[in-house]
Amino acid sequence: MSNYSVIVHNSVQCNSTDTGPVVPTTSLVSFLETVQETALHAYGHKGFDPKLYVDLSLKQNLSTTIEAFEKLPRTENGSVSGHDLNGFMEKYLNGAGEDLVYAEPVDFVAEPEGFLPKVKNPKVRAWALEVHSLWKNLSRKISGRVRESPDIHTLLPLKYPVMIPGSRFREVYYWDSYWVIRGLLASGMYETAKGIVYNLLSLIDEFGYVLNGARAYYTNRSQPPLLSSMVLDIYNRTGDKDLIEKSLPALLKEHEFWNSAKSNQRSSSFRNQPTRTSGNGQDKDVPLADNPVLPNLLRGGDGSDLASLATTSIIPVDLNAFILKMELDITSLANVIGDNKIAAHFMEASEARKKAMNSIFWNAEMGQWLDYWLSNFDASKDAYTWNASSQNQKLFASNFVPLWIQLFNSDVEVVDEVLRSLQNSGLLRPAGIATSLTNSGQQWDFPNGWAPLQHMIVEGLVRSRSEQARSIAEDIAVKWIRTNYVAYKNTGNMHEKYNVEKCGDFGGGGEYVPQTGFGWSNGVVLAFLEEFGWPQDLKLDCP
Repeated sequence: MSNYSVIVHNSVQCNSTDTGPVVPTTSLVSFLETVQETALHAYGHKGFDPKLYVDLSLKQNLSTTIEAFEKLPRTENGSVSGHDLNGFMEKYLNGAGEDLVYAEPVDFVAEPEGFLPKVKNPKVRAWALEVHSLWKNLSRKISGRVRESPDIHTLLPLKYPVMIPGSRFREVYYWDSYWVIRGLLASGMYETAKGIVYNLLSLIDEFGYVLNGARAYYTNRSQPPLLSSMVLDIYNRTGDKDLIEKSLPALLKEHEFWNSAKSNQRSSSFRNQPTRTSGNGQDKDVPLADNPVLPNLLRGGDGSDLASLATTSIIPVDLNAFILKMELDITSLANVIGDNKIAAHFMEASEARKKAMNSIFWNAEMGQWLDYWLSNFDASKDAYTWNASSQNQKLFASNFVPLWIQLFNSDVEVVDEVLRSLQNSGLLRPAGIATSLTNSGQQWDFPNGWAPLQHMIVEGLVRSRSEQARSIAEDIAVKWIRTNYVAYKNTGNMHEKYNVEKCGDFGGGGEYVPQTGFGWSNGVVLAFLEEFGWPQDLKLDCP
């Protein structure tokens, strides 16, 4: 979830000294990291959640709090006893989450008019209304105390109410918000969806890009850029041109960021040097002129994985797909408000990126787009020779993300090839699409399945307008809805991720215990039910 992030400052390099997603970007964050480390020694590893400590806020100013902390009794090795640390925290620190207060969504109604008209089964409709009601549980607004004293809070003072993912994730997150909004649109909660967009736009105004999440310790990283898709989807439901007018300048700024060195991405220069390349192991000449593809997305791994990833050497499929979608979205939005110059520019940019993605990522033998590893890269040279062996041929669900993009899902031959590849990949499991086939114990690997990947692949298949593709998409969606339903009935919760090997089982692995809530899972279930419905006689329980 929140750990699918991209390092965005050149000064923050990913190396062997990285310890996770928190970087001391402010004096408060630095201090809370010290408290975090002290707590680990005082309380031990069992049940320890490092995020808890950087989410705390201060009861007094920072200098007074640090002075009191430094006066705590210490052992010879510098440790503080659990008793003394408890006393300090009670006196000087507020609990995590106390800087958020409940906010009743202004547009929530118990049963929205025209809600999920394709759902004919009463049992499914009743459950869908329960999922819909969870928006009330996840709705928050920033406490006035944060605006009054932002220097003693790591939470950022957003203007509009937010939808939190749930559990330990007590703040808004960037790419989570896309699937939250898809669910809100199915629930008819358009004003709440717009508020989320306006909050994210304000982050671009302040920082130049949307942060990973709305915390001071996330100001050095972002997540897959899907804000343009949020704006376009809301417009398609509401016809609100004012939203486009307000959003477009920030979206242009965000696109510029993702195509600049500020995002800590080394722009590979693929010039007019014909290279011997192929997706099937047989060399062939492919022109690689002015490729705009961008490296350095951290694949959705735990924060604990950051030290082990040579992220500056990866040109990722999925990030380029997201940026391509941004370019197509901006084209559409500009056309709506009659800005033909911007529309033409971004259509040209999207065509160039599509061509580059096919040159670098497409593997004809596998029928997939594959991440590319930059080996022996020399930034001082004007050209780079593409090498087929540098494609990462491991199977990931993210290899199929380009199918979500109109320039790819509108190509009948490509859809047919990708569909065959997906069916033969081993990723289609009894309860959804596996993130990978590697059982590493990390949460972004087998046997976990995540709502966003299910949705992007399913929606891409549907948008292709191929009857066979839609049939496969519906089968995936039915399995995903079932596993969400059965897990909900067994546990009373929607979950962050699911075990796709076993219907009704939630996922695990990674650096923290399984989380519930859960924003994007709720959104994808509602989006699937809106698209496919549920017939009266279709069984909802696990087979």
